[in-house]
Amino acid sequence: MTSHPSSPLPLSGSGANDGFHPALPRTPGRPAAHAHRKVHHIPADQLDADTAQTGGMRRFAAISGASVGSERMWMGQTTVAPATSSADHHHGSSETAIYVVSGHPEFVFLGVPDGSGAGPEEVRLRTGPGDYIFVPPFVPHREENPDQDEEAVVVIARSTQEAVVVNLPGLYVLE
Repeated sequence: MTSHPSSPLPLSGSGANDGFHPALPRTPGRPAAHAHRKVHHIPADQLDADTAQTGGMRRFAAISGASVGSERMWMGQTTVAPATSSADHHHGSSETAIYVVSGHPEFVFLGVPDGSGAGPEEVRLRTGPGDYIFVPPFVPHREENPDQDEEAVVVIARSTQEAVVVNLPGLYVLE
């Protein structure tokens, strides 16, 4: 057995405590307290499609309050079919981080007017595999996949326990 420099507890590759931290205190009255005492593995074929959805895309939950007892984050995967746009939406008070796995999705929102009297302009962020996107809370946006043949796949992490999605009739500038 070895020890991590910042931990007084020995680390082991296998044994009775795999996935568990025996030094964590129990929290009375906390639902699913046992869920916070182990590391969770969610296999790719067990993602949950029963989560908030927006037309034109499919979200699959991996990490959520329901799946692992998370309290401050949601994480999952989204796919956008070829030649498809999602509906306009925002994610409430959630901060959203996106990692592009495959395809070349575009993230569309309205930019702040420049004071010239012209209205807000549509802004398109063109991405590719390995790119990251950050969407602040309440910012209306949509995802588009202009590729005629390839599906776009992204991994999403949110700062809320569940997949907050507010579908909108159109984009607008967040004041």
